[in-house]
Amino acid sequence: MNLLKKNPAVAQKPPMGWNSWDCFAANVTEEQLMANARYVRDNMKQYGWEYIVCDIQWSEPLAGTEEGEYRPLAKLCLDEYGRQIPAENRFPSSAGGKGFKPIADEIHAMGLKFGIHIMRGIPRQAVHAHMPVLGTDVTAEKIANPFSICGWNSDMYGVDGSKPGAQAYYDSIFQLYASWGVDFVKVDDICNTNMYKDRPYSASQEIEMIASAIRSCGRDMVLSLSPGPAVIEEAWHMEQFANMWRMTDDFWDRWDLLENMFRRCEVWQAHVGPGSWPDCDMLPLGKIGIGFRRPRMTNFTRDEQLTMMNLWCIFRSPLMVGGDLPQNDEWTLSLLTNAEALAANQEGSHPRMLGKDKTFRLWMSDAPDGGYYLAGFNLAGESAELPFDAELIGVAGMKARDVWKHEDLGPVAQNASVALPAHGSFLWKLSR
Repeated sequence: MNLLKKNPAVAQKPPMGWNSWDCFAANVTEEQLMANARYVRDNMKQYGWEYIVCDIQWSEPLAGTEEGEYRPLAKLCLDEYGRQIPAENRFPSSAGGKGFKPIADEIHAMGLKFGIHIMRGIPRQAVHAHMPVLGTDVTAEKIANPFSICGWNSDMYGVDGSKPGAQAYYDSIFQLYASWGVDFVKVDDICNTNMYKDRPYSASQEIEMIASAIRSCGRDMVLSLSPGPAVIEEAWHMEQFANMWRMTDDFWDRWDLLENMFRRCEVWQAHVGPGSWPDCDMLPLGKIGIGFRRPRMTNFTRDEQLTMMNLWCIFRSPLMVGGDLPQNDEWTLSLLTNAEALAANQEGSHPRMLGKDKTFRLWMSDAPDGGYYLAGFNLAGESAELPFDAELIGVAGMKARDVWKHEDLGPVAQNASVALPAHGSFLWKLSR
């Protein structure tokens, strides 16, 4: 049993940043990555956005060259110890064994932080080639579990934590990432413990090995677990060992997925707090789908985009935007640079659902000045009035401010009512 837990000083607020998946899929390049980093530096950094995350298969030279998200049994770029290294044709600055260090150094010079995606486990390629595990006399096949495999990506086998050398393998890859200057690691195929119905697999052992490797690598890193849906029965474990964990499978620009997120937030609301963030997944805003050969501006209406932002902010989900930022329009940028709305996400506490019925949801969180954030949502496909008893929830007479319109609305009436468009919402800051 591994009792070494996560670093309690990491991710005291919900992480905010950009991730390459929604726009570039598995085939992001250095040029695309750095263009988005520069955009964050120039337009978003002052509002708290800081992480630049390179998503899946950065070690695959031919990622995205065939139909489908992944090439089966692709040949990855590995070092002599079976550890993935960036594909030089996609990340030219990594040539000569530099890895991601040049990219990380450049991102750090912008005042930002750098993150990568990895799959749980050890490359099958390293296992089949009997490659050595750094610092041991063990080879890769001795620690691999060939029955613990991902159902949608063929790159890896699971690591059997009971085998000598298993922890040393995870230690070795995080030592490599620390040497590159990595600040954030998204670990995939690890969060949904119900994923493999035919052969039940608990990922807790590998989560603990990864957390231990991070604690011993000498560098602070945010640990993000993916994909979901995570199961609420494992909440205690994720709170101890991870900083973020997905409550959902991949979230995309569809209303049914956004509507379903309200149920997931309801289930997980008691587990939100410093260092421990149930994750609603990336924000599919702006230009997405480029690497999937389905380029588009988000399918969400403007009201739905505001509803998504309001739910992520009041619930205090991590905020990781997924669109290709240099192609943002002014509307999209305005969603990401509203300091008053972002304050609900970064400064609020104790998010809680106050009430619901078939079409409405009402959420509140505490503000650091003794006030509150209040958000109301209309889940119906037509406009409607959202009534609520302000006295019952303790906000009657408090001064309300619409954080999106930057307008003071005056005292909240005892029997308040807000007109909302279809799939629309509001977010208020309440003060005494």
